Amino acid sequence: MTTTDTATTDHPAVRQGESHEGHVDNTVRIDAPFDLVWDMTNDIASWPGLFTEYSAATVLDPDEEGPGFTFSLSMHPDDNGTVWSWVSHRQPDREAGEVRSYRVETGPFEFMDIFWTYTVVDGGDGEQQSVDMRWVQDFRMRPQAPVDTAAMTARMNANTAIQMTVIKSKIEAAARGENPHDASTENPS
Repeated sequence: MTTTDTATTDHPAVRQGESHEGHVDNTVRIDAPFDLVWDMTNDIASWPGLFTEYSAATVLDPDEEGPGFTFSLSMHPDDNGTVWSWVSHRQPDREAGEVRSYRVETGPFEFMDIFWTYTVVDGGDGEQQSVDMRWVQDFRMRPQAPVDTAAMTARMNANTAIQMTVIKSKIEAAARGENPHDASTENPS
């Protein structure tokens, strides 16, 4: 897993000309074919079973033209019993192997932009195909948010590593023909 927390203005997910102190960049290699990785990670309705943090995920409105759609996510209650929910827009491009997303209901964020890429890594010599799945998140917290941008960056880097490990485990289990929900998610590292 690769983690970077410094902003780069040459990345397409970055809002040009805006200050965005929050930047998270993580990659995980998943030993499974592209189609399986793409299908499992872009099936929004299945996210509560794929991620450990989501309790509900619902597609609300598909775009009239193209593959984009608006969807809602809800997290499991936090330590204070608060359930955080929001609405986002997602624009997948399977041919390019990328997804652009942004929060429509931003909540404590001034903005949140997310860019996913899927890069095929051929095993060669009959080895299994792998996919490097990368998530880049650019954001800025509102001044009245319960945490500042630096604290949210640290929190998101830690949680993204956990979620990517869980997702990797579940997709690789599915690639082996096992039930992905039986994949161990204890102590993901």
